[in-house]
Amino acid sequence: MILSRLSIVNFKNIAQADLSFSPNINCFLGNNGMGKSNLLDAIYYLSFCKSYTRNPDSQNIRHGEDFFVVQGYYERNGNEEELYCGIKRRQKKAFKRNKKEYDRLSDHIGFAPLVMAAPSDNELILGGSEERRKFIDLVISQFDKQYLSTLIRYNKALEQRNALLRQECSEEMLYDIWEEQMDSTAAQIHNCRDRFLQSFIPVFRRFYNEISSQNESADLIYKSHLSEGALLQLKANRHKDLILGYTSRGIHRDDMDMMLGEYPMKRIGSQGQCKTYLIALKLAQYDFLREQGDTTPILLLDDIFDKLDAERVKQIVKLVSSDHFGQIFITDTNRKYLDEIIHFIGSQYNIFSVDRGEVKILEGKTP
Repeated sequence: MILSRLSIVNFKNIAQADLSFSPNINCFLGNNGMGKSNLLDAIYYLSFCKSYTRNPDSQNIRHGEDFFVVQGYYERNGNEEELYCGIKRRQKKAFKRNKKEYDRLSDHIGFAPLVMAAPSDNELILGGSEERRKFIDLVISQFDKQYLSTLIRYNKALEQRNALLRQECSEEMLYDIWEEQMDSTAAQIHNCRDRFLQSFIPVFRRFYNEISSQNESADLIYKSHLSEGALLQLKANRHKDLILGYTSRGIHRDDMDMMLGEYPMKRIGSQGQCKTYLIALKLAQYDFLREQGDTTPILLLDDIFDKLDAERVKQIVKLVSSDHFGQIFITDTNRKYLDEIIHFIGSQYNIFSVDRGEVKILEGKTP
């Protein structure tokens, strides 16, 4: 998958930009707060129909304007593809592929596979279980449409059951309807997550070992109520859940323990170790999508070298410079590490400057 051109109007602090990209590496240079991350977020938006920062759509519209438009022109397995997203305030977003609007946005997920690493990923380690479930779901949903559909059905049933609990409803038949749907879909979701992590964890360990030069041992441990039994036992939990006002068991409570040695990473990990852990997760995600999908994912690396020692930076530069990775977009505040990557790759590249939302090309190398 190659993003050959990107057109932006009124997205965050970017008034207008029309950029052509190298099929190999593209670098955005600039001080903090100038809009580098916003460019990556626009690319992310075209893959997932939403912002990486999870801002409501209206907050992605440039201040003082009434709309934004992001268009991407791609090469996918020999075919030219155009993706369009347009949003006006107080109106439904329009998302189109080759000028045809999607009936459901979920149908688009996986068409333009993408992996993004950013400073906000720290929430995967420090945040609640919801962050880690979203990570798992995002990876699987990009190559398994059935999984995403099943997950949506489970969440809708969960929402209905929680509404009954909040209303202190006593109609058992209503609970039975939604609990039956939750039971059947939960088993499928749990099995998919379990199979995925069994394949994913060894790849993650390998990347962590390479970046840390095998000086540390990192691991992931999957935790789920369904690991204790085949069913959720929702009916047996109704009385307790009525008191709590929400559903206390289910795959919506799944989690991953992120471990460094025998201890949780969030408790003992240094800033550099946490950063290494997160980058290893994202590179493993990329590797998994590359193997499972029908096209090479795009890799977005937002300010990934901060808080890392020279040896870890060296290992990351070596990894992303290999021909295993396809098109890469990187942001940084200086050229030191970017020049190293460009030197290692020795192929096409573009370097852009970003200043207060204005994007200009500084230099590039073409065939």
